[in-house]
Amino acid sequence: MARRLYRRIDRAIVPVLVLVGWELFSRSGILPPALLPAPSQVIVAWIDWIFAVDGNTQNYSGKWLSDVAASAGRVFAGFGIATALGVLLGMSIGWSRVVEKLIEPTLQVLRPVPPVSWIPLAIIWFGIADKPAIFLVFLGSFFPILLSTIHGVKTVDRNLLRAGAMAGGKPGMLLRHIVFPAALPSIFSGLRIAIGSAWMLTVTAEMVAVKSGVGYVLWDSYYFLRYDIVIASMATIGLLGFLSDFAIKAISARVLRWQRGSTLQAKES
Repeated sequence: MARRLYRRIDRAIVPVLVLVGWELFSRSGILPPALLPAPSQVIVAWIDWIFAVDGNTQNYSGKWLSDVAASAGRVFAGFGIATALGVLLGMSIGWSRVVEKLIEPTLQVLRPVPPVSWIPLAIIWFGIADKPAIFLVFLGSFFPILLSTIHGVKTVDRNLLRAGAMAGGKPGMLLRHIVFPAALPSIFSGLRIAIGSAWMLTVTAEMVAVKSGVGYVLWDSYYFLRYDIVIASMATIGLLGFLSDFAIKAISARVLRWQRGSTLQAKES
């Protein structure tokens, strides 16, 4: 019973300790409460931001869902474009040496450029709207997906390819039925990295180039010295990133059931 109980609560131990320590420190008076709001104060502000309980968050009261929807729409738009293009281009580069020689040098030059540095150009090109945020999310998500896909394709077991070719498989069939499934574990790893970058960059873009979303609320509340709302915004971003990553993990576990079965067989043998 004790072991079962521990397994259920072990993941909550560290967060609870952090919150308790934070609450005690905030109430100790070492820092002014306005500079470091206690978790209880943040929760009160967060609840009003969500449900419009007493209006203590003023203009933000009751707008949490619309702010989250705005940010999520930008994240999944940029992330979806990056996934489609990153996987397609990664498969091409990993499979064809000609494509690799033509495209990879240019991509390797662009890859070290921080996506944030594109903000001025994004504003000039797209204006103050959703498009700059989607563009930055795309940039931040694209390269992790691309590189993971290339790695997955290049590390496919050559014996599988030889067996497929000997069975009469054409390059298109080999790509579809052997290379792509074998590269999926690496692709999903890239997707998990990319979704974290996507949330970080959409918040950054909303601070500068957009007038809605969780990032905009974070930056706007900073100007009004509402640090409880700032922290509630940060917690919202962390929660949304966690849920997005959890969703990708769940999809990965479902799609890659064959990998788990082969791993168990290898351990048993």
